[in-house]
Amino acid sequence: MSNFYNEILTDHNIHPVHKHELSCCTCTRDGVNPSCGDEITLNLSIGNGIITDGSFTGSGCAVSQASADIMLDLVIGKSTGEALRLHELFMKMIHGDADESEIDELEEAGALSDISHMPARVKCAVLGWRTLNEMIS
Repeated sequence: MSNFYNEILTDHNIHPVHKHELSCCTCTRDGVNPSCGDEITLNLSIGNGIITDGSFTGSGCAVSQASADIMLDLVIGKSTGEALRLHELFMKMIHGDADESEIDELEEAGALSDISHMPARVKCAVLGWRTLNEMIS
């Protein structure tokens, strides 16, 4: 992983913006990665089909925690349909199938593109995204 991308992951892990309780959430879903013990609880406030706020709590490795924080940065303010589309793009990227323009559309989440070359970390990177997909599908 390049230093720039490593800095993004480190910053989101050490200084997560969205890691806190969310008192006004309309839906909550737990996500667990049994292979390594990562756990998150994803909280979203959704009104009129728009994700108006979101947070997560839990514990796990730097990749799972940073990925959840980056994901929330990306989907807050978007429609649930757009969030599902971003989930599909993220999964495509993680599996090494996204082109450069699709990775650019993922903004900071593109920092996780190299995870596709680290199979043991893929489940960590997708935990928050999988939980989001399960929640709003």
